Amino acid sequence: MVMRPLITVLAAALLAACAVGPEHVRPSMAVPQTFEGGAAPDATNATAAPVVADTAFWQAFGDPQLNALVDDTLVANHDLRIALARYDRANALLRGTRFDQLPAIDASGAAASNRASADQAPGVPRDARDTDSFDVGIGASWELDLFGRVRRSVEAGRADVAASADDLRALQVAIVGEVATAYLDLRGLQERLRVATENAGNQQHTLALVDARRNAGQDSDFDSARASAQAASTAARIPMLEAEIAVATHRIAVLTGRTPDALRAQLTVARALPAVPRAIDPGTPADVLRLRPDVSAAEHRLHSATARVGVATADLFPRLTLGGLIGSQAGDIDALLGRDSETRLVALGIDWSFLDIGRVRARIAAADADASMELARYQQTVLRALEDTGNALVRFDRAHDADVELERAARDSARAAQLARMRFEAGATGLLDVLDAERTQLQAEDAFASGRTRTTTDAVALYRALAGGWPQTLPARETAGVR
Repeated sequence: MVMRPLITVLAAALLAACAVGPEHVRPSMAVPQTFEGGAAPDATNATAAPVVADTAFWQAFGDPQLNALVDDTLVANHDLRIALARYDRANALLRGTRFDQLPAIDASGAAASNRASADQAPGVPRDARDTDSFDVGIGASWELDLFGRVRRSVEAGRADVAASADDLRALQVAIVGEVATAYLDLRGLQERLRVATENAGNQQHTLALVDARRNAGQDSDFDSARASAQAASTAARIPMLEAEIAVATHRIAVLTGRTPDALRAQLTVARALPAVPRAIDPGTPADVLRLRPDVSAAEHRLHSATARVGVATADLFPRLTLGGLIGSQAGDIDALLGRDSETRLVALGIDWSFLDIGRVRARIAAADADASMELARYQQTVLRALEDTGNALVRFDRAHDADVELERAARDSARAAQLARMRFEAGATGLLDVLDAERTQLQAEDAFASGRTRTTTDAVALYRALAGGWPQTLPARETAGVR
């Protein structure tokens, strides 16, 4: 009789329940329509369409070894495993928060034997002072989420999981980009080593010619010393480049989850730098912001902080808990399940912190400050994403122009050095012209090799800025808590 109106009132309250606190609204920011100074398609080749950044960018280089290294990295890199563990932890916490929406059920049982002392029961025989008790029961409690405290907690947890998923994708971006950059740097260093070795050989040939002319009385010790100094200076580049090649090899191995020396035999075989596309279509700034996982993670964290304002605000209102217990209690185990041993309890609890309003409002103010901080962080992330992409576009576009000039300089300097040696052997010019031409050749060819390396790594940086080239979804087992 008493429970019917209570249930009716509670049902009406639940139907009218609302979640207090602000609703999350995606922040709007003014972004440009296009990127200024972005790479344009090659006007000399109208049939060549620009490469779009939504494919696996490392495959665009056409290097099977790079593809294999990236595959290994995505599986074995320890930083990615750490990020995946953080994501799994956020998912587990979300599942725990969701259970707060359901009744909490527990079971209990106890058996006790008690003897009262003679002072506690004066005049009672010893055997009569012994008492036994047995009880079992099942209890349940359920917070009536009238003001949305639990719902806001679940909403915040869901946003935290989505942010962790975006963090994992962002780390995939960074790690894969780092592997590709390290690999291309390695190939560039190997090309510079080839240049240094060839120039050292040419200069050793010049030194041998000078020594022969000196022995014949045509050149002096001064000429021999100058030629020897330049040859030694060039030869000194070789061990330094070999050391940098070893460092790059170690870095690649660690990124793929191996010991530093694990890939030495595999990567020491020199390969040419892969070709890079002349133009990469960046799309619009709005497209970039939709793709970048760091922007998405910042928005999800803002969503979580906004929902936690609602969690804190709900403490201004009473917290109602419906509890129940059904069980059996008896002094004899044989009577434990008898009809007269039945016990039950139905209770409605009210917990209201209105007397502690100062602390509640302080928590609300702190949650508001967290939301403001996450909003500023989101806006800063958007601006940095636009800056990152704009800078990458400009560098990539200008790098091609620089490569054209560096290639011409390397070709012309090699021709000039060859002519200088021929003229020197014919006696038409002095040694100084030869040494100067050889020094210029080394500088120009080394600069061209460095420039080509920079162009390929600029392409990687652009793909990273455009957030292209990695899975946008997680395995099914990991996405259960995101929906």
